[in-house]
Amino acid sequence: PGITDSVTGPDAVIDFASAHGYPVALKRTDGGGGRGITVLASEEEVRSTPAFEAAAAGGGALILEKFVTAARHIETQCARDGHGAFAVVSTRDCTLQRRNQKLLEEAPAPYLPEGLDARLTGASRRLLEAVDYVGVATCEFLLTPDGDLWFLEVNPRLQVEHCVSEEVTGVDLVEIQLRIAVGGRLGEIPAPRGHSVELRITCEDPARSLAPSTGAITRLRWPAGPGIRIESGVTEGDVVTPMFDPMLAKIVVTGATREQAIARARRALRETVVEGVTVCTALHAEVLERPAFTNPDASGHLTVTTRWIENEVLPELADAGAPADADGSQAAQEAVTNPR
Repeated sequence: PGITDSVTGPDAVIDFASAHGYPVALKRTDGGGGRGITVLASEEEVRSTPAFEAAAAGGGALILEKFVTAARHIETQCARDGHGAFAVVSTRDCTLQRRNQKLLEEAPAPYLPEGLDARLTGASRRLLEAVDYVGVATCEFLLTPDGDLWFLEVNPRLQVEHCVSEEVTGVDLVEIQLRIAVGGRLGEIPAPRGHSVELRITCEDPARSLAPSTGAITRLRWPAGPGIRIESGVTEGDVVTPMFDPMLAKIVVTGATREQAIARARRALRETVVEGVTVCTALHAEVLERPAFTNPDASGHLTVTTRWIENEVLPELADAGAPADADGSQAAQEAVTNPR
C-alpha cells in the first residue's frame, strides 16, 4: 500500500498510517539504490522528520509506502522487443544487503515457494506490457515470510548483478540490449542451468559496520579457475577516495549447483588479496558459512532477510574485531581476518 502522489507534509502520512499501520517509508523520487528512504515508526517521528524540508529544498518529491520489515529481495531479469516478445532471462535473489545496498546476488533465486516463479513472470510481463517497454529491464519485488509478494520498482537498464543471469543462461545481455534497441528480435532465451553467485568487493570494513576505507591499493590479486569471472574497475596502485561508490570489483562464481557455486566462492575469497585498503571479503566469507544462507529451513525456504547482515552478522564481526586484552587480542584479530 502507498501514495504515489507527492507527499508534502505529516498529515497525509499520519492519515495513511492510521489505515495501514506503522512503520511507513517516505521515499524520495530522486533517490535510488536504497538512498533517500526515511522509515518512520510513530506519529512523533512523522512530525519531527526533516525529510519534507530536505525534499523541498532539493527540488525532489516524496512518495509513501507501508514499510515491509522482513522480506527477501527477489527480482526478474527481463527483456522485451519491439515485436511484443517477452522473456524472463532468470530470477535473482539480492537479499543480502547493507543500508539497502546489495552485497551478494545469485541466480536463479533459490528455494522459492511453489508457484512463485509463475507469479513473478506474469507480474513482470504485465508491468512491461502496460508501458510498452522495449529493452532489458529488472523488475524488483519483496517476498515476505508469509508468501506475500510486493512490487518495488522497475529498473530500465542493466544492473550490477546482471552477470549472474548471463552465467546461468549463456546469453550476452549487452548484445541483447543493443539488438532490441535497433529493432531486432529477442529470439529464444535458454532456460537457466547451474547456479551463479556474485560477490561485490567493496572498500568497507566489516569490523566497523562497513565503514568506508580509503587509500592506495598496494597489492591486488584476483582469484582464477573454473567458474570464476572477474569484473574490476581498479588496478594495483590506484587510490580509493571517498568521492565515489565503494565497489572495486565483482567476483562472479558459477557452478553446476548452488552448493558447488558456494564452495567455489569460498575458495575464490581465500585467493583474493587486496592490501592498502580494507575490503569486505571477511563479511562474504562469514556469510558463505552461515546455515541461514546456505540451507533452507524445515519448510524449505531461506530465512535470511534484507536486514539480516545488519542485524545479525555485522554486530558479531564488530564484536570479534573490538579491542581485546593481551590474551584475547590475537584471537579477535583472527576471527575478523579468518571468519569461520
